[in-house]
Parts: sequence; structure tokens; C-alpha cells
Amino acid sequence: MKEIVLITGAGGMIARKLSEKIEKDYTVRFLTRKKKHDNDFEWDIKNGTMDESALENVSHIIHLAGANISEKRWTKERKHELISSRVDSAGLLLNTVKKKKIKLKSFISASGINYYGTVTTEKIFTENDPPGNDFLSEVVVLWERAADDFKEQDLAERVVKIRTAVVLSKEDGALKKMVPTIKYGIGSALGSGKQYMPWIHIDDICSVYEAALKNSEMDGAYNAVSPQDTTNENLTRKIAEVLKKPLFMPNVPTFVLKLIFGELADALLEGSRASSQKIQNTGFQFKFKFPDLKKALQNLLTDNQTK
Repeated sequence: MKEIVLITGAGGMIARKLSEKIEKDYTVRFLTRKKKHDNDFEWDIKNGTMDESALENVSHIIHLAGANISEKRWTKERKHELISSRVDSAGLLLNTVKKKKIKLKSFISASGINYYGTVTTEKIFTENDPPGNDFLSEVVVLWERAADDFKEQDLAERVVKIRTAVVLSKEDGALKKMVPTIKYGIGSALGSGKQYMPWIHIDDICSVYEAALKNSEMDGAYNAVSPQDTTNENLTRKIAEVLKKPLFMPNVPTFVLKLIFGELADALLEGSRASSQKIQNTGFQFKFKFPDLKKALQNLLTDNQTK
């Protein structure tokens, strides 16, 4: 009999693709705001309610829920929503698991590479480094603390936190936002363009979650980031190369981005590298570990995709 995996954040770009990857080995359920499929179960984070039957015989929870960091300006209300969508949702799961007296085999939580702070530096961060001291690192610290509660309260045998880099996917995320401007000849790097952009291919991030699910030795935090570094400017140029489009526009000035996005601009203008060595030490292998970014982008952006 297949073990049951409950996935939150059903509307996100990772959830459904991940489910396709693991459904051969597991029975997959989703927690979502509005039921659309037979294996969907509804919850309401704001009101602290959920369909408790979603947890019947569940062995693993993969917690992907969380409002999009870069979707809106960071007003006071938006900041609260960014934290609440991650922390309060985990709290609702924890309280319900406790109420139903369930002991999970694993609680696997999304997390962010911004744990280390929004800063451009030559340092390559590892999982042993302390958190940064800006808003995004605060979000991630609270997010991970909510996940750790499952182990501290003996509700899960292990807790895995996936510190996720920028996910490259043709369906959603950064790539989808960058491609149209480059196609229309108005794409350009942001600010200095020298800020690092830790990235990971959508297939690889799904494989990371699959590994976290299947490898019972995995516990704690792992950087989910491609072994290859890139900057904002290099990523922009590589997308243009793959699309066979010229890049002739000047970089978008810092002050313009700050005017448009406010504090959120810092997340676009700064970025550091992070090491993937810890997860590779578990035996995990990145499918899209190429000499450069180009083949990963070709896989996502050309018709004859490499499988």
C-alpha cells in the first residue's frame, strides 16, 4: 500500500509538477483554498480551519504554501501576509496533526535561499552560516522555525527545510517575467547586473523534494541551488542568446526599480551565491548541471526541449 503525501500550496508551480513525479510511488493529496480535484482538500488559513480528513493515514507533509514574495510591493499588510501565509499555515497543520495524534515520518518545508540575507558579496553561503538581518531573512527564519516545531513537539520523525533558489520554469516565476521583455527587444539587466542570482531548474527542485521524501537520512536545512553561479546580467544575456534576440537596452537604473517596487527592489538588486555541496553529499545529482546556463534555458525555452 502506498504511503500518503499531503502537499500544500497546490496552486504553485512546484506542487503539481512534483505530484506528477511522485504519484507512481505515493498517494498524493493537496490542501487548497478551493477544491477542484478529487484529491483536493480545502483549508482556510486566515480562519484557522481545514478539512481534517486530509490527514487521515498521512505519512508525509510537503509544505509549499506561501504568498509570492515578488508579486506586490511590500506594504505593511503585504509583509504580514508573506509571513502569515507561511508561518500560520504551518501552525494550522501542526495543531491539526497534534489534535489527531499523528506522528509523521517527515515534514518537508519549502524555505528560501534569502535566509542568508539580501546582499551581494563574494562569500558562498553554506547551511552552517547564520541568517541575515533584513526582511526576507526574517521571513525565512520564522518559516523554518515553524517547520522545526514539528520535530521539537515530536510530531515528525524528521524535518527537512529546502532553501530554494530562483526556480527557472517556463510556466511561472522569474523566467516567465523576463522572457517577454527580451522577446520584444526591451530586456536588460537590473541595476549593476552584477548581483548573483542563485537558480535551479524546475525539474531539479522537484527532484530535491523527491529525494527529501525518499531519503530518510535527510534532516535539517539544504540549499536547493544549481552548482553553477550566474549573475543577473549573465542570465539576461543567456536568455537573449537562446531566444536569438539582441540586447541593446541599458541596464534598468537602481532608482527606477526602487521607485516602482519600493523595498522589494532590494530583492532584485542584490544577491549572493550559495553552496549545494551538502545536498550533493547525500548522493543527490542535479540533472541540469551544465558548464553554463545555456542548456538549461534551451530545455525550457525552445520547442525541441532536451529531456
